[in-house]
Amino acid sequence: MYTRRIFPVRGVIKWTRRHIFLFLILATIPVILFDLMRWKWLHIPWLPMGVLGTAVAFLVSFKNNASYDRLWEARKIWGGIVNTSRSWTIMVKDFITNTHAKEQVNTEEMQAIKRELVHRHVAWLTALRYQLRADKPWEMHLKNTKSNAEFREAYYLVCEDTIPIKEAIEPYLSVEDYKEVFAKGNQASQILGIQSRRLKELMDDGLIEDFRHMEMTNVLVEFYTLQGKSERIKNFPYPRQYATLNYLFVWSFILLLPYGVMEGFEVIGDRVIEELAKHEIKTDIMHRTQEFMARHFVWFSIPFSALLSWVFHTMEKIGENTENPFEGGPNDIPITDMSRGIEIDIRQLIDDTDIPKPYEWKNDIVM
Repeated sequence: MYTRRIFPVRGVIKWTRRHIFLFLILATIPVILFDLMRWKWLHIPWLPMGVLGTAVAFLVSFKNNASYDRLWEARKIWGGIVNTSRSWTIMVKDFITNTHAKEQVNTEEMQAIKRELVHRHVAWLTALRYQLRADKPWEMHLKNTKSNAEFREAYYLVCEDTIPIKEAIEPYLSVEDYKEVFAKGNQASQILGIQSRRLKELMDDGLIEDFRHMEMTNVLVEFYTLQGKSERIKNFPYPRQYATLNYLFVWSFILLLPYGVMEGFEVIGDRVIEELAKHEIKTDIMHRTQEFMARHFVWFSIPFSALLSWVFHTMEKIGENTENPFEGGPNDIPITDMSRGIEIDIRQLIDDTDIPKPYEWKNDIVM
């Protein structure tokens, strides 16, 4: 997630420079045919272009609104994970006692039990974020898309790219739990299952009485719910029929736009020539220069066509880059940083040792 007030203009231009060059080429070819080759029939009336542009603007707006809804829902889900993680840790800290224990445990053993439950929760956070960072066929594939790959190399590197999930989770699980988790498919779900089983064992030993066990189990159910909501966004893309048609309509407008703009600029040039004819020009050179510019005023349509194309295409790309909030882009939910923040908070609550420091992100990018 980018944290400054605005993206640097230089970065935005660098991100879109390939398409800017393409738009300039697409706008130049019709002008050459229209003005130099004298194909004056090669134009489209502006009225149908205006209607098409309005329709495309509505479609782009619809996609951006839907993409933002997916992003904001993902942020609310992970806000719930933050809050519920703290609640879980408070319960671990205060609910597990010797009050009803069948056999009393000493302070060190009690602290070890609490550390085990909290560390296992950190393992769940780690497994969940790795699952959410996995590539899907419909995503931008930031590591393989040239523009996004350049941006990632220049601004940030997600630790999920360099550290395998097994290596990231291993410090938080026992050897038995580690083997059980990776013997099955959904690691995050397996960790919550182990957590539930451990709570039952603690209840059987009398370290947690029935009511407190029920409350802690409800928190685990909430974690399952939040995980399921995250997986719903991750595994169900923005509908492909909307994404495909939106892409085709935007490019149809971009390809036709230069043909609709040229005639308008030529009309402006004709009006300039008429005004020049009404006024006496002091020098012949100035008159010829102004007349030449007026007769070829249609060339000014090139930068304007490229600008309009860039606006529509960039808005479409913004929606496309926002619709998958967990893939690790500069506009996505910073689940890696949030996971580390949660880990620091909950381990401090139980007075744990060797607590990691917050991630140090560069160039105002938080992931």
